Amino acid sequence: MIDWYFGAPRRAHGLICLACVLMLAFGLYLQHVVGLEPCPMCIVQRYALVLVALFTGLAGMFRNRGLQVTGGVLALVSAVGGAYTAAAQSWLQWYPPEVVSCGRDLYGMIETFPLKRALPLIFRGGGDCSKVDWTLFGLTLANWSFIAFTVLSLVLLTLLVRSRRAR
Repeated sequence: MIDWYFGAPRRAHGLICLACVLMLAFGLYLQHVVGLEPCPMCIVQRYALVLVALFTGLAGMFRNRGLQVTGGVLALVSAVGGAYTAAAQSWLQWYPPEVVSCGRDLYGMIETFPLKRALPLIFRGGGDCSKVDWTLFGLTLANWSFIAFTVLSLVLLTLLVRSRRAR
């Protein structure tokens, strides 16, 4: 089935990379044009998208199966981490705490991460993680992010299983 959609694993990795870049661009549009301020959990999800895009982009560039598998595994781990963060944020939005907090320690960790200095426009934020600013078809951005990361994880897992069978 993956062959019908993507053709070769390199093309699949390239399409996944493109999808991640488009999702990041949409997030930047919502931030800089619409005016939605991302929360710390949104920033973590952006990091996860950047990592998935980076690893799948690298996996798509090389013909070496070992590098493709390594990139696929790293992308899968990043996508699962993004799905976990999006699920946690969805939970906070469904059951908001009495005291608003989405983890000051998490925000402090984000603040000290080296990419924050390199890419300040992508990773600047400070909103409330339990606040719902935007919905589409009744789902919040965190819900859509969870769906996207889950689909990415399933596609990456399928690619990894198929590459293992091809050996």
